[in-house]
Amino acid sequence: MAADPKPDGAEAAAPASKKKLIIIIAAVVLLAGGGGAGWFLMQPKDAHKKEVKHEEPVHAPVFLALDTFTVNLQPDPDEKFLQLEISLQLASPEQAELIKTQMPAVKNRLLMLLTSKMASEISTTEGKQKLSDEIVAEVKKPFSKEAKPQEVTGVFFTSFVIQ
Repeated sequence: MAADPKPDGAEAAAPASKKKLIIIIAAVVLLAGGGGAGWFLMQPKDAHKKEVKHEEPVHAPVFLALDTFTVNLQPDPDEKFLQLEISLQLASPEQAELIKTQMPAVKNRLLMLLTSKMASEISTTEGKQKLSDEIVAEVKKPFSKEAKPQEVTGVFFTSFVIQ
């Protein structure tokens, strides 16, 4: 004998119940994941630090603003002037003090660099970036043969006018 055929309602209920089961399982997984993330975020900050080894102390950046530079640029073809204000970013307050004690040498180096430029060289974004890199290189140079290079990490233009 043949098996009793299922009524039409039973066949329709089976796919619907599978969909409900999948939706319920997905909801449980999402809730569990969200709860785990919430638990992790609610832990004291000290609990996260235990996992991190060799954490470097965070230092506030050290900036040293230099006096305004006003220089004649190389003619190309007309005479141009550059008025420039910069701040140096340094590795430590000790580096700032060292550079302050050597400020005449720093200013001389930068004046020599700036007066060697043409307006067309430094008027573009790429030219300003190159000039920034050159300023870092000049200030990093040791002040004596026995000295170590200065720890300059960046140069920031706070005013840049070519006329």
